[in-house]
Amino acid sequence: MADKARERSFGRAYNQMRPVTLTPGVMKNATGSCLAEFGDTRVLCTATIEEGVPMWRRGQHAGWVTAEYAMLPASTGRRTPREQRGRKGRSMEIERLIGRSLRTVVDLRKLGELTVICDCDVIQADGGTRTASVTGAWVALHQALSSWVEQDRIHRMPLTGQVAAISMGEVGGELLLDLDYAEDSHAQVDMNLIGTADGRIIEVQGTGEKSPFDRAQLDALLDLGQAGIAELVRIQRAAVGIAQ
Repeated sequence: MADKARERSFGRAYNQMRPVTLTPGVMKNATGSCLAEFGDTRVLCTATIEEGVPMWRRGQHAGWVTAEYAMLPASTGRRTPREQRGRKGRSMEIERLIGRSLRTVVDLRKLGELTVICDCDVIQADGGTRTASVTGAWVALHQALSSWVEQDRIHRMPLTGQVAAISMGEVGGELLLDLDYAEDSHAQVDMNLIGTADGRIIEVQGTGEKSPFDRAQLDALLDLGQAGIAELVRIQRAAVGIAQ
């Protein structure tokens, strides 16, 4: 294990994440924003609050939180063409994941008939863009909602908790936390975990890419992931100024 760990990016062990930095307030015109950096993966997350809700939500006295996700053309080694509306297969799946993850920690009735749109734009991709998006979007969401509470535009803070996400996988027979692209592209098992600050699970996405995996492997991967979530929660709290 030790020999393989030394081969990982940033010289980390099997159970270590890449260096993670969450920088809030990076966009002048956004109500809330965060630059999420997981190693060489960088995602610009913003949160915009708009009056009103989608038509199907009207009259329910509750708000809505949604997300959009995109990879900028130069975010990868080879230019990624811009996606057209209606042709966003992978991006649509990811933005739905981000939206439903954030909604689990928002009291939509306290939010009132407002819509929060979290935009996650990948400016540099090296694996784990969806997990960086979820983690950074929470910081942007917190900043946006805090701003409106301070302005008395929302009477009570509608956030009920924290949400963060991390990847895990099996690569070369080893279980690893926070895969970069080189690891992810050769993984026998690829998994993403979205969880809360109190250790509960929101979503698990897991695939045996090259071989099936057993319950013992699943449990070990979840243990790795939940340790990573706990560390990300700590970094989020520091970013938004919540006491540890």
